[in-house]
Amino acid sequence: METAASYNRQEMLHVADAVAREKGIEREIVLHAMEDAIQKAARARYGQENDIRAEIDPKTGDIKLFRCLEVVEAVENEATQIAIAEAKDRNPDAQAGDILAEPLPPIDFGRIAAQSAKQVIVQKVREAERERHYNEFKDRIGEIVHGLVKRVEFGNVTVDLGRAEGVVRRDELLPRETFRRGDRIRAYIYDVRREARGPQIFLSRTHPQFMAKLFAQEVPEIYDRIIEIKAVARDPGSRAKIAVISHDSSIDPVGACVGMRGSRVQAVVQELQGEKIDIIQWSPDPATFVVNALAPAEVTKVVLDEDDHRIAVVVPDEQLSLAIGRRGQNVRLASQLTGWQIDILTEKEESERRQEEFRRRTQILIDALGVDETIAQLLATEGFASVEEVAFVPVEELAGIEGVDETLAADLHRRASEHIERENARLESERKALGVADEVVALGGMTPAMLVALGQKGIKSRDDVADLATDELVEAVDGALSEEDAAAIVMAARAHWFENEEKKD
Repeated sequence: METAASYNRQEMLHVADAVAREKGIEREIVLHAMEDAIQKAARARYGQENDIRAEIDPKTGDIKLFRCLEVVEAVENEATQIAIAEAKDRNPDAQAGDILAEPLPPIDFGRIAAQSAKQVIVQKVREAERERHYNEFKDRIGEIVHGLVKRVEFGNVTVDLGRAEGVVRRDELLPRETFRRGDRIRAYIYDVRREARGPQIFLSRTHPQFMAKLFAQEVPEIYDRIIEIKAVARDPGSRAKIAVISHDSSIDPVGACVGMRGSRVQAVVQELQGEKIDIIQWSPDPATFVVNALAPAEVTKVVLDEDDHRIAVVVPDEQLSLAIGRRGQNVRLASQLTGWQIDILTEKEESERRQEEFRRRTQILIDALGVDETIAQLLATEGFASVEEVAFVPVEELAGIEGVDETLAADLHRRASEHIERENARLESERKALGVADEVVALGGMTPAMLVALGQKGIKSRDDVADLATDELVEAVDGALSEEDAAAIVMAARAHWFENEEKKD
């Protein structure tokens, strides 16, 4: 690099223009990088302690150097400060806190200074280029991009995206999929991060949304938002399920995605190396959606448990292996697609489970009420699963059961109430023996059985309850409380903490 005095000013501007065009960054950024480089060289000449600024005229290329001094009442650092009295000699309007710019003569760049300046320019330009790459791709997360394979290292594929590079890690490639240098590749941008070596663009071919975006490219109705993809579940390279819904009643969403003679779905299958795709009609009704998701298996019955977000599905005996799929693949993908935990039973298993549940209910009622098996079975058949249900239902409703007269209904009601009283007394005694304090009982919202469960886990005082998180309290009572009720009990236990704080204030 030549000296600043002899450097052709216009040539400096030409270099700035050329670098800006080549790197695709703003001309002003290149000029700022040159200013930083000149400032570094000037500090080496005049002393690092000085605050030296350089300015390049963007039209003429003229370089101006200034030493900046802060106007202060008392000077502590002569290199960067100037007394207000001296400042007023140079500028009568100077005030404390102002910055005076003292012109400096242009400097000659020595060989070392010139090399150092060049390194600063290269570094600043590289940083600007990285920032441009980051800003360009951070808003493209969720898009499919095309590129050329640049290199393959340890199974990771580096992709040339034109103005940047992306990487497909080995676990984001389809099984048994190989690429060589120069191959074309399509992938999904799932993340863009700033890292020390520059922005990293992470690509995937296994991401569920990669398949969704491929369908959007192949099916115009999805692109036009007439058909919406509601959910996707993939076992990459093997099998996938995609749930779709049509916002136009005249268009069949499944048929549109399959295409004429399967042309649309086949285009996606080929891109995904033969991955089998089940296209499913989405439904707002969980039971219907789960039945659709388990296709091609047929379902005869579903039982929802909304509290645990589980669904029991009954299939004919000969359909069991089809419903479960190879290595559980079909039911696993259906569960991912719907968001429900799916339990699959054959009709025989479901019948046995129902009979076992009926026997269990009957025995509970026999033991608690002291009635014979016939009456207990009668109550169980009517849906009574616990003694509490018998105790709290009106006597008239019990008497309405076929085979139960008013006298028997009243007797059953009395026996159930007496059993609950005895059980509560037993639990109350156990609660006291465990040392669960009355202040915990006073919090309310918990049955005697829950209080005993707390005592068995060492939760005995109001502060013990207050120290729990909501989910910890739910777990402590074996799931007998809802999250909402547990949260209210924990807050009630903590109330005295806030009262004590207010008293201190």
